[in-house]
Amino acid sequence: MKEYSQSKLNRVKRGHNRASYDVDKINNILDAGFIGYVSYIYKGKAISLPMAYGRKGQEIYLHGSRANRMLTSLLDAKEMSMTVMHLDALVLARSGLHHSVNYRSATLFGSVEELSEPLEKDAALFCFMEHMMKGRWDGIRPMHPEELERTLVVKFTIETASAKIRDVGVADEPEDYALPVWAGLVPLQQVALHPISDDKLAKDVEIPAHVLDFYNANKL
Repeated sequence: MKEYSQSKLNRVKRGHNRASYDVDKINNILDAGFIGYVSYIYKGKAISLPMAYGRKGQEIYLHGSRANRMLTSLLDAKEMSMTVMHLDALVLARSGLHHSVNYRSATLFGSVEELSEPLEKDAALFCFMEHMMKGRWDGIRPMHPEELERTLVVKFTIETASAKIRDVGVADEPEDYALPVWAGLVPLQQVALHPISDDKLAKDVEIPAHVLDFYNANKL
């Protein structure tokens, strides 16, 4: 089992019994999501924004406009952190202070650099699209060179990380278990609904297999 080494930067202090530094477990959390919360500093102000991402190995790819304030700030800093979280259940206890949630979260730290070589950018955007939906890249038109030139692609190399996971039931005070108050879990999940075709779609264009595969894998 490969783990990230612990340091003051990534060590989980509160709820350390829920912490994990296992690389595979952290990658599984990343692969189950598509949106990460990226933190950065702009003119002395701390800002956090959601960003779509792709992962390959220990590299995370982000992209946006060349005028994107967040990406240019990250490149100036040459480092970043990002958190991905999945909410799995509401934990309803017998007292207000023992209400909680079940979740899986991963926080990443590492270095940032711009990808400028066209083949590298193309490979990074392929990774991004395949992370969003496997098979999508081959079902769309190729990018025009000028589109690629206008796009800022950033590679975030994960140098250290930690996960925090709660996947247990209610934890009430011993004297409260006899109270006539309902307690338990309300499981939550993100699901896909049936694809809706664009109203400007050309005639006879059917929903492609990769879209239906994604729907069938993620529907209720």
